[in-house]
Amino acid sequence: MLVKSLKFRDSLLSVAEEQVSILSNYSDRDFSSYLKNSGIEKLTSRKVEIFQVNLGKMCNQTCRHCHVDAGPDRKEIMTRQTMETILEKLSGTGIRTADLTGGAPEMNPDFKWFVKELRLLGIHVMVRCNLTIILANPKYNDLPDFFKENNVEVVSSLPYYQKSNTDRQRGEGVFESSVKALQMLNQKGYGRDGTGLLLNLVYNPSGAFLPGSQASLERDFKKELSEKYGIVFNSLFTITNMPISRFLEYLIDSGNYEYYMDKLIDSFNASAAKNVMCTNTISVGWDGYIYDCDFNQMLEMKVMDESREHIRDFDLEYLDSREIAVGQHCFGCTAGSGSSCGGAVA
Repeated sequence: MLVKSLKFRDSLLSVAEEQVSILSNYSDRDFSSYLKNSGIEKLTSRKVEIFQVNLGKMCNQTCRHCHVDAGPDRKEIMTRQTMETILEKLSGTGIRTADLTGGAPEMNPDFKWFVKELRLLGIHVMVRCNLTIILANPKYNDLPDFFKENNVEVVSSLPYYQKSNTDRQRGEGVFESSVKALQMLNQKGYGRDGTGLLLNLVYNPSGAFLPGSQASLERDFKKELSEKYGIVFNSLFTITNMPISRFLEYLIDSGNYEYYMDKLIDSFNASAAKNVMCTNTISVGWDGYIYDCDFNQMLEMKVMDESREHIRDFDLEYLDSREIAVGQHCFGCTAGSGSSCGGAVA
């Protein structure tokens, strides 16, 4: 199947619509049919336990695998008004985990205020930190102290424990900055036994292949980072690169698109499908719209009920039992050991 690079689009469709079109037209092996053949009539939510919030697409980095297409030039940013609505809707729900992401969520001017307000509600806060943001500007240098003061769980992307692999995926100098940031977090007690300050790392493959064993990679990361840099952390999460946005662009331009999609489909794991993150998570976009997951958000696939697709119309009863919108990109979360924002699922 020949597809044009997204850089040279000649379609009237939006970028998200074109990506959905490219994915849906690739193969007659439909994701929904794979579910049904595995005894899963449709994906449904078990119960919303994690409230993931995208605070904006602005980022100090431009990573080639980024499914958000984030970067310094992105202007989309969540307003305080939307945050206030989220806080209002979360209050009294029993949802106890907020997963803050971006872009670099710390670049939202109301980031610290929002974290403090979530903590006042008794909600555990996770922040998807790219590490380099801590050193990017003096105004972010106090983030390790802020994270500690609010007992924030830090989840940080580190493509590999070697400089060449990391810088190739995320940009020159990223590895060195990431190491310094991790050492700063360790100095505050993050990743150390007995502190309760959680520091988890995220591994994404650097090319068109699936991640290896999460347990094996975690052992390797802990050994190498400890011996060479004195760095400790709690857990490593392996996440499959999703064939959307910037990584889809890479697959098409490098001629790996068909190979990678076939690899995902051939590696479908029904056990992983039963535990994908959308069954206990919802994702709220920077503009307040609600999605089944972060990946659906980037493809502009909102929750199915249009009357409940915005945070102002938040309906937990509906979200707890909703049918989940799926597509060919979902093979990314169900391949091999599976993939979620919390790592392997099978």
